[in-house]
Amino acid sequence: MAQQRQTGDWLTGVLTARSSSRYPGEELGLPEHGARSVARMGRRLAALCIDWLLCTLIAVSALHSQYWTIAVFAAEIYLLTALTGFTVGKRLVGIRVVRLDGRPVGLVWSLVRTLLLLLLVPPLVTDGDLRGLHDRAAHTVVVRI
Repeated sequence: MAQQRQTGDWLTGVLTARSSSRYPGEELGLPEHGARSVARMGRRLAALCIDWLLCTLIAVSALHSQYWTIAVFAAEIYLLTALTGFTVGKRLVGIRVVRLDGRPVGLVWSLVRTLLLLLLVPPLVTDGDLRGLHDRAAHTVVVRI
C-alpha cells in the first residue's frame, strides 16, 4: 500500500486520509516547525504571485506582450526548480522544492511537476502533507529554508 500511496494514487486522484499525523510532513520525517518543515499554503501562494508578476514584467518589457507570460512562467518554474529547487518567488519567501529521496529535483521531475502545475488543478488538490498532485507525481515536497 505504501508504494501505491507514493506512485499510484496521484494518477487516480485518490487522496488517503492522514488521521494519524499530528502535522503536515510528519509521515515524511520532516519537522513540525522551522527549517525543512512543510511550507504552508500562504508562503506558496505568495511565491506564486511573485513569480507570476516577475514573469509578466519580463514578458511585457522584453517581448512587448503579456500573452507571453505563461511561457516565461513555465520556463522560469521548470529551469530554476530543476537546477536549484528555488524560483525567485520561492527564494524571497524562504521555501524550496526538494525530492523526498534527497537528490536534486532534476530536469525530468521538474518537467513533470511544471506540466502538472500549469494544469492548475493538481496544485489545488493536496493531501495531509500539503503536497499537491504535481508534488506527489514528482516525488517532491515544498519546505521552508
